[in-house]
Amino acid sequence: MIPSTNLQNSLSEDHELHSDDELHSTGNDSQGMRNDLVFSQDARGNFLSFRWPAAAEYGITPEQVLSNTGEVFYPVDPISYRERIQRVLNSLSPERFRCYFHCANQTILLDLVMSPVPVPDCLPTMVVVAGRPLASTIDDKIVSGSDLEVAYSLTSDRYQKLLTQISWNIRRTLDLSTIWHQTVKGLGKALSVNRCVICPYKPFSQKVEVVAEYCDNQLPSLMGQEFWISEDPCLQDAIHKLKPVISQRDQASQGSERESPAWCSMLVVATCYQDQPNGLIILHQCDRPRIWSEAELDLMQDLADQVGTAIAHATLFTDSQALATELREANFKLLQKHRELEIARSQAEEARNQAEEASRLKSEFLANTSHELRTPLNGMIGFLKLIMDGMADDPEEQNEFIKEAYRAALHLLDIITDVLDIAKIEAGKLEIEMDAVKLSELLQDVKDLTDSQIRQKNLSFKIEKPPTEDEIILYGNYQRLLQVLLNLVGNAIKFTHEGGITVSVEIIKKKTIVQNQELPGMAKVRVADTGIGVSLDKQDKLFQSFSQVDGSRTRQYGGTGLGLAISQKLVETMGGVVNFYSMGEGLGSTVTFTVPLYQEPLMISP
Repeated sequence: MIPSTNLQNSLSEDHELHSDDELHSTGNDSQGMRNDLVFSQDARGNFLSFRWPAAAEYGITPEQVLSNTGEVFYPVDPISYRERIQRVLNSLSPERFRCYFHCANQTILLDLVMSPVPVPDCLPTMVVVAGRPLASTIDDKIVSGSDLEVAYSLTSDRYQKLLTQISWNIRRTLDLSTIWHQTVKGLGKALSVNRCVICPYKPFSQKVEVVAEYCDNQLPSLMGQEFWISEDPCLQDAIHKLKPVISQRDQASQGSERESPAWCSMLVVATCYQDQPNGLIILHQCDRPRIWSEAELDLMQDLADQVGTAIAHATLFTDSQALATELREANFKLLQKHRELEIARSQAEEARNQAEEASRLKSEFLANTSHELRTPLNGMIGFLKLIMDGMADDPEEQNEFIKEAYRAALHLLDIITDVLDIAKIEAGKLEIEMDAVKLSELLQDVKDLTDSQIRQKNLSFKIEKPPTEDEIILYGNYQRLLQVLLNLVGNAIKFTHEGGITVSVEIIKKKTIVQNQELPGMAKVRVADTGIGVSLDKQDKLFQSFSQVDGSRTRQYGGTGLGLAISQKLVETMGGVVNFYSMGEGLGSTVTFTVPLYQEPLMISP
């Protein structure tokens, strides 16, 4: 390669090359001198001087050349040739290249060195070109007429600059796609090829796929196309030798049906890392013959090594990222599984605790219920025994014993009814028939049935109804509503020692759907007492089956602990809701429940 020094050095190196080549041709120094060609040109390519001892052998004379008619000796591609003259004049650096010239009736390939002619204190305006012919016979299948263009090699300066630029672009990233595209784009533009593609390669792969491409608009794209390595000796050689491989292909002889140049020059080089190929770079020159210079082959070899290293590093980085992602996903799944196991363990623990608590409550319930059953049963047996033994002093006392036994039997019936009801509720077999219920009759029956208990404890009992012009009609089951109210009022009486109980009703005019039937609103029944109340932290136990707020404390009041649970289920089955309110122990309690209205009552304005 010609270093960018001066004209004398360039010519000396050119003569050394000639001498080496001539030893392989004629071995005659005089013959080599006859082939020496020297001429000078201005910036437009006009010949200023011309010396070629062998010119007559090619059918031309110096006078014909110096006439600048462009008919006997001129470059096949004058535009590219003039661009080279301008580049040499501007860079003040010589360039060595090979160029096809028309010479009389034939086309010859010249090995030339073009150097600027220095001018003091200003830019040069002329160049000196020295060289010799390499071939005078050109195959028409390879080149013909105006289709032939100049093929030039790189100078050492441009070679280094190009290599540095492309290397810098691919070393700035660890993204494989970016490396591939930067490589083909940089090489395609720098070497002025028609197409540059890159294909990743893995050991023992049978085929490769184009993943990045630089391509002229005139050529069809090969992006995504696959090539079988076994069917292409050029690809095989590049992979096995790890050296640039050149192939001159005749497209017409391959029977290509699409429009493409009849001739194509292909350069293939394998990218590698630690002597292991990991990709293929393929260059196509389809619009002119291409003679790949040593500088270009060196560039491709050096660049292929750097691209191979970049691909290896990027692949390692991508694999490490993929591995890190897999590890993160695996870690996330493990953490998720751990959380699920913790939740399952917590749920199992909670379920076990609930089961143990339910078992304890049921055991406590059975103990309480057995006591509750024995109490009225013992009363019945005792009073009946007194009558049977003739212990009554007179008929009036005997009648009193019978009444007490009857009340104990009713109490026993209520307990058994509660147990049967909760059993139906637990089994999901509780069915309630809904119908019209008069609120006034319901409240009056509650008052009558609880009057004796109220008087015995010396408590007040008030019923507050909303002012209406007509009867308030509820939609529910009379017996079940009576059971709920007796439960709530009975509890209020049981846990109240001073003060009294107030039952109030509020009309809520808001349409609602109950059992697929639209109703005009709800009646909200409130049972408030001034009794012992319930602490805030224990109110959640009120509606649990088989549960009492404080078995040890409320044991003195008796009961099975089923009243509120049954009342809640009955109200919900009839389309209402139950709520409990208490500010704390000793502050009384309020229980509310809602019942659908059968019809909207006419309210009296205050």
